[in-house]
Amino acid sequence: MIGLAFDGVIKDYRGLRPLRVANLSVETGERVTLAGLDVAAAETFVNLATGAGLPDQGEVRVMGEPTSAITEGDAWLASLDRFGIVSHRAVLLDGATIAQNIAMSYSLSIDPIPGGIRAKVDALARDTGIAEGDLERHTAAVSAATRVRAHLARALALDPSVLVLEHPTLRVDRADVPALAASIVQATRGRALAVLAISDDDELAKGMNGRRLKLNAATGETKKMGTGLFIRFFGE
Repeated sequence: MIGLAFDGVIKDYRGLRPLRVANLSVETGERVTLAGLDVAAAETFVNLATGAGLPDQGEVRVMGEPTSAITEGDAWLASLDRFGIVSHRAVLLDGATIAQNIAMSYSLSIDPIPGGIRAKVDALARDTGIAEGDLERHTAAVSAATRVRAHLARALALDPSVLVLEHPTLRVDRADVPALAASIVQATRGRALAVLAISDDDELAKGMNGRRLKLNAATGETKKMGTGLFIRFFGE
């Protein structure tokens, strides 16, 4: 099943040139890293993927359904449940703990965190590689890599079909990138997910051990990079 597909997409976002994606597809059970999009282009790409914006030309499909077919606000809000988004644009509450920020995916009652929700939070923390000692620390006090893991935990909380990571290592210390890549692999293994990381970070791409692509911004064509393999990771 193709989780996310861009076909002949052109979108003017007031950049140097329009965003062009001639052909891109990410299957369920696949990890893909896409290089060649700057921060502004990546934001536009994510908005097109989620249906927050529509392409000027071409078509975006999520789990086989064109985003253009979603014409009502309630239907669009419901469609967002198919996505987990890891983005530096997303908000974490610095005055709350990492555990409380993750718990907010389920409930606004986070002080204290209800027992049933706490069990889910702890499981997500283990899956995403959040150290037990960081769970009760205020978010402002943890490393950038731990913040990304918290975003990842929140993105996975409601069992999405498509996970998009938007320049996840942008503010992460270089020494922490390999371990973060390993955490992404660990967290997505065993889940029926199409995973797309938008990033020019070669260390991240190598660590994710999936298909590696680079977008030609002028033509919208993608080409394979490196020796990453097509990995179907659920059921490993």
